[in-house]
Amino acid sequence: MYSPVILGGALTVASFWAVFNGGVAILALRAVSVLTFIDGATGFVFHIRGIARKPGGWRLPVTNIIMGPPIFAPVLFGTAAYLGMMASYLRREGGGLTVNADYTGWRRDLHHGRFQKHLAGVTALWTVCSGFESWYSHYKSNFRYKAQWTPVLLSPILLAASLGAIASARIARTLLPAASALAMVDGAAGFFYHARGIVRRPGGKEPATRLYKLLYGPPIFAPLLFAACGMLGILSSLLRRERER
Repeated sequence: MYSPVILGGALTVASFWAVFNGGVAILALRAVSVLTFIDGATGFVFHIRGIARKPGGWRLPVTNIIMGPPIFAPVLFGTAAYLGMMASYLRREGGGLTVNADYTGWRRDLHHGRFQKHLAGVTALWTVCSGFESWYSHYKSNFRYKAQWTPVLLSPILLAASLGAIASARIARTLLPAASALAMVDGAAGFFYHARGIVRRPGGKEPATRLYKLLYGPPIFAPLLFAACGMLGILSSLLRRERER
């Protein structure tokens, strides 16, 4: 369980360093991103195993998914790794390494910003994961607030727009950015409501009490993961499409 904490910190340092150094972006950022992606995939396996080991296992899927480890959280952790890997192949602004002759195939397309369909597919995958996480997280509280339905209802819209963008450049330019913008706004609003929910929990203002409320209140950054799906959709809408082969 310490691995995502350690790798998350390492990826943050590598990302900031890569802003100022192209070599770090190609070497360190790419290496840490690969390790983080592997860690997310491994965590997904462990979370599935954790659900299977609960009393009743997969014979009680709804109960054990809700009460067990968050099944898609490690996959969503891989969003940061994916973005880091993608950034390591892109050309830098303002000169520097403009063309890498060693890149061929998908690496060359990525280097030149031609991966719209690919990123739309990734947006669709992460939307399914984030939408499911939103559903079962809010299901725990029996959808006490009507606003908790918004990410659940927006997920199919963003999913449809992402899949449509793979087939149609027009959808990628119109419906995808509109649906993505709604997801980002909804994620930002959810972050506000989650933060407010933590503040409103009973208890004093002592550091220990604040930490308790943060740990056992609504997951403060979960809405931002849904907003990240919208950000991926926006990025996809701005990219060029892959060359036909």
